[in-house]
Formats: sequence, C-alpha cells, structure tokens
Amino acid sequence: MKEICIVTNYFPPETGAASNRISFLATLLAKKGYKVTVLCPLPNYPKGQIFKGYRRSFFRKEAQANISVHRLWLYATNSKNKWKRLFSMLSFSVSLLFYRCFKKPAEVVIIQSPPLLIAYSAIRLYASKKKKVILNVSDLWPQAGLDLGALKKGKFYNYLKAIEAYNYTKADMVMGQSQEILDHVRSIHPQKEMVLYRNFPDIKFNTDPTISINAPVKIIYAGLLGVAQGILELCKHIKLPENVELHIYGDGPEKQALLQYLNSDNKNNIICHGEVSKSELHTLYENHHIALVPLVRPILGSVPSKIFEIAHFGLPILYMAGGEGEHIVKEHALGYVINTQDYKELNEALSTLKVKDLLDNRNEIKAMAKKYFVIEKQLQQLLNAIEA
Repeated sequence: MKEICIVTNYFPPETGAASNRISFLATLLAKKGYKVTVLCPLPNYPKGQIFKGYRRSFFRKEAQANISVHRLWLYATNSKNKWKRLFSMLSFSVSLLFYRCFKKPAEVVIIQSPPLLIAYSAIRLYASKKKKVILNVSDLWPQAGLDLGALKKGKFYNYLKAIEAYNYTKADMVMGQSQEILDHVRSIHPQKEMVLYRNFPDIKFNTDPTISINAPVKIIYAGLLGVAQGILELCKHIKLPENVELHIYGDGPEKQALLQYLNSDNKNNIICHGEVSKSELHTLYENHHIALVPLVRPILGSVPSKIFEIAHFGLPILYMAGGEGEHIVKEHALGYVINTQDYKELNEALSTLKVKDLLDNRNEIKAMAKKYFVIEKQLQQLLNAIEA
C-alpha cells in the first residue's frame, strides 16, 4: 500500500474552502487504498485561537475515516499584523521540522500552498530523489495578495516571488485548481509536470427539494466573512425587493462589523445566521432559490470552488467574482454574471428574480454539473500522475 502524506495549514474541524478541499482529497485517496497521513496545525482557524479540547497540547494524533491526522503546535493568531502572522507560520514550520526528525517520510508528499512560507518549509524538509513531492496550488501568492491590496510591490513582495519560484522548481509536480494557475506555473517552468485538479464535490441526494412557488426569493451566501468577499460592503449597497431575502451563513473577520451594521440599519430582509456544518449547508442549498458568490475584485488563478458544489444542487448563481470562474459560469449557463462591486447591476438583476424562473432552471444546471464537474474522472487523472 503506497503511503501519502498531506501537509496543510487547514483541516477539519476548521471550516472554510481550504479545509474542506484538503479533507475531501484525503478521504478520496484513502478510499482508493492509499495509507494517508495529514500533517496540520492544532485547529485554530478562523478565530485565531486553538479550539477547545486541543489547548495545552503540542501534538495530537487522531484517526478520521481511515486517515491518520497528526496535529502540531503553532502560535495561533488572526491578527492583521503581518509580523504576528509571519511568526505563526514560522512556528508551524518549526513543528514540522521536529516532526520530520522523528518520522520517516511517506513515498508521496502533497503540500498545500498557500500559505507560501509553510509550503516552502515543507518542500525544504521533504524534497528528495526518493520521494515524490506534489505542490497543490489553490491560489497564486503573492500575486493574489497584490490583487487583494494586502501586499504592495517592494522588497517583501520580491522575496515572496523568489520563494514561489523556488517552490515550483523543487516540486516534482504541481496540482492547480484552475487553468490560470497552471498557465502561470508554465510561464516559470515550461517543462514542469502539472495536472488540473478542480475542487469538484461528491454529493449524494436523498430527496428533491420542495419549495413553494409562492415563497419569497431566498438568496444564500455561505462562506468566509472576510475582506476578499466584501459581504459587509455589499450589504451596505444592496437593494432587495420586498419579495427577496438574503441569508448569510459563515464566520470571519468581518462578522462582528456585519452584525453591528445589520442591527443598526433597516435591513430586515438580510439575515446573518452564523456558521453551519457541511451537511446542514447541503440542506440549506436545497431550500434556497439562488446562491451569491462575490469577491471584491478578480484574483488571478482563483476559482471559488463553491460554484461546482452549488451547481450540483441546481441553484442558479449570482456570480460577482470575475476571473476564470466567470468564464465557467457563462460557458455552462450556471446563472447571472455581474461585474465585481457593480452594485447597480446587481440591484437591477435582483429586481428581475422570480421563483418560478429560478426553479425551472434547476434541472438544466444539475445536468450540466453531472456532465462536466465529475470528481471520479478528475481523481483518476491525478492517480495516474501520482503513479507515473
């Protein structure tokens, strides 16, 4: 049985796209007969505090669905101070170093990037002629930081660019969640072995949703409440018709400011519910009419993976994130494409929403998802590359 080790900064019980993505990949590999070990920090995201039940621990070993999870200590923080964030990443890197000294590496090591510095540390520790190191790139840092306004060009940015290039050079193979990522890596290393591995879901449906045609239009946003998503700013500009409701599920840095704004303003048809589990979210998708997917600006290489999951439930998408995801939504007729932060265009689209039209589109969107967003075919391509 071939052993695979996955090094990641995020893993359940942490929530969010990165955690779900890596957990799902680990589960699929285990089901295919691989012995899977996950190296991750003690759970702390997104609050920046070690979760209750894990505090005062330096190491914790757990078993989850045939996966061996090894949780290592780190300095937890969600501070906006870049030095505290840097120290947090370095602390996990040190823990990885100690772990590497006492544990024999697996035959295949999959390293999640970003965070860029943790990926760099893991590659330095595990790159070897005897091991196959695969870099799983979900966002193009530091370019994404520049696109978001979190970074500026200068010495620190150039330093991160050098680390990025080093990671691509030393990895034996690159997995990218978008074609833009692979094109970017190819521009640096034209001969690098690469595989496109989008974050397709594997969803089993028990019943068809039963939504009254006379109900108000229910929009759902589920995800991180952060600066990149811009939900607070969107709520300040959105003009919902009387028959339209926006339901928000999630947590993140902007949550408290969002709750304060909603409590102080007359936004009775915007409801912030907090976090829910994946199974609860699936039930919610079945009982809403349309899903909102926003970013404050397009980010090179970023494709919000939730669009593939939402499509399998047949929900039309209000897509406001630009980039490659915009082309996917248009190409497969998954919903409405609106320019990022174009609230006038958004409000015009909202004024045209009708429950009957949204429900009539469900079967077509489901059929498109079942045809094009197929996890098994994609997984087999990855396994072929791993075994090559």
